[in-house]
Amino acid sequence: MKVFLVCMFLSFITSSCVKQKPTNETVVHSDSTEMSVDSAMISEVKANYIKLFNEHLNYSSDGFDFPVGKPNADGYYNAQKFQENNHLGDDWNGVKGGNSDLGDPIYSVSNGYISEVKDYEGGWGNVIRIIHQHQGKYYESLYAHCDTIMVQQGTFIKKGTQIATIGNCNGYYLAHLHLEIRDEINLDIGPGYSSNTNGYLDPTDFINKNRN
Repeated sequence: MKVFLVCMFLSFITSSCVKQKPTNETVVHSDSTEMSVDSAMISEVKANYIKLFNEHLNYSSDGFDFPVGKPNADGYYNAQKFQENNHLGDDWNGVKGGNSDLGDPIYSVSNGYISEVKDYEGGWGNVIRIIHQHQGKYYESLYAHCDTIMVQQGTFIKKGTQIATIGNCNGYYLAHLHLEIRDEINLDIGPGYSSNTNGYLDPTDFINKNRN
């Protein structure tokens, strides 16, 4: 009788372990499905931009210039470079300092599509984001702390066209332009500062390497 009960108990334990395996497989499958959905969304975004630029070939990038003092940032200096204090962009200031550059023109760094024009308020202020198709790859330029906005979301633009003026976030900062260049498009607005640079490029280095 004792042998019978022991056998029954072992049988129950064994069957329970077998039943748990499909449950674990289901969890893994669920994670994989979520990853597939995320990948599909990213692919869809890129597919939409591929189609958009294929329909407007004359707006593909023909090289990059600086966003102030066009085309070479004449009269400006990079006050806080990429990854200085974990900075994710470049801060362009007029050489005269202070608010001397308040209201100065900001230019699109290259041909592209204006994907967003938005007031994020707080430390970001008015932001413009532009998608660029360059040598078969996609990049995004982001211009923050703008004062006057001169373009509309959902339109195409040529390199060197004025898009805004330099602002100071309603006095939050001294006037300057915060510029980011990203090689992963459609990220969230982001923190502005981070030691994690995934999706972000050194703007000055990228522009210098991709002049026309």
